[in-house]
Amino acid sequence: MSDATRPAVRAQLLIAALGMIGFSVLTIRHYFAANFPATVFEGSVCDLSAFFNCDSSAYSSLSAIWSVPLGYFGAALGGLFALGALFPSAAVARTNRALAAVNGLGVLALLAYTVIVLGSLCLLCSGYYLFSFFALFVLWRDSAGTDVPAVRVWATPSLLHGAVFGIVTLAGAYGFNRYHAAREDAMTGGVAARIVEQYYGLPTVPPPSIVSPYWSVRSTERFEDAPIQLIEYAGFLCSGCLLLHQQLESLKQEFAGKLNVAFQFFPLDAQCNDVVETDKHPGACDLSYMAAYDPARFAALHDEIFAHPREAKDPAWRAEFARRHGVEAALTDSATRALVYRIMRTGAEYERTSDRFAAGIRSTPTMILNGRMLIGTFPYEQLRAIFLALVDEREGGGRFLENWIETD
Repeated sequence: MSDATRPAVRAQLLIAALGMIGFSVLTIRHYFAANFPATVFEGSVCDLSAFFNCDSSAYSSLSAIWSVPLGYFGAALGGLFALGALFPSAAVARTNRALAAVNGLGVLALLAYTVIVLGSLCLLCSGYYLFSFFALFVLWRDSAGTDVPAVRVWATPSLLHGAVFGIVTLAGAYGFNRYHAAREDAMTGGVAARIVEQYYGLPTVPPPSIVSPYWSVRSTERFEDAPIQLIEYAGFLCSGCLLLHQQLESLKQEFAGKLNVAFQFFPLDAQCNDVVETDKHPGACDLSYMAAYDPARFAALHDEIFAHPREAKDPAWRAEFARRHGVEAALTDSATRALVYRIMRTGAEYERTSDRFAAGIRSTPTMILNGRMLIGTFPYEQLRAIFLALVDEREGGGRFLENWIETD
């Protein structure tokens, strides 16, 4: 590289590094906000499109390694690139090129995983991907035109600089690991207590005029006889609804005989839902009709659809699903369509919860839990804490809240 081009290259690398750091910080923030909200008002809501959303990534098994968010490693690498731009040396440049190459391969693998496996793309992650490729391009262009073999350009990092970077990164990762563990512990302690207290501080709302006859969990014949009565406004193609379904699969075992869940159809699909003006989950209306066609089989069809979240987005899979279960007629059956529509319309019965939306129910999942509205998803332990309080309220003599917070 000539002395004339070095300042420009350093400036470009610094821009790329700052972009990597910035988007990494945003992904870390979203990861903890989605998995460890500190209040009942901060649950992650499925209000982005079915494809462009960050919740799928935040909830995936690859969102963290050893309880360390992937964004941390991106921020650390961006920091190293920034140091290389501010304090250039041949050894640092070799190390940066080697790490940029490895990072580029990792970015491609993550991109393929999110698009192919998760069927979505996180916009925050995409920002990191773009700046990573920009950094790789800057380093490649800086090394182009030399007679040095490519293997020496891209695969000869400085062992000293690489070791120092590795040690510092691992030290920081350990700190994130401990912080993650503390947040997990907090979910069963102080935060859970605050969540329960805030839940009981929410205003009560009436049940919808039509409580869906389609129950995904049934403990009693009458809906109101269970200690935990959950009316779940949800759609089959919503990633947050999938998380809630997975949580309820575990909670229904612990709270067997005490939990009723009515599935209040609310697909974010303009084909059938005119309560909210959105078309984020095309195909969700058809899935609702198919699941509703035979009430006796609703729970089984409901579970199978949620067991195949990626496949359910494919029209061919939906057609095969309908044939296999003999529910093709659901798509044109006027009685089924009318009932699903009437259930969806109940979302307009609630007062507006935001100036941005015309109806009270405006995103999924939204829960009416024993007469109080919860919008979005919550960590398992927080939802479980509310369930425990509700059971204790029904069975424990009325002083349930003292188990969670100090009272006068």
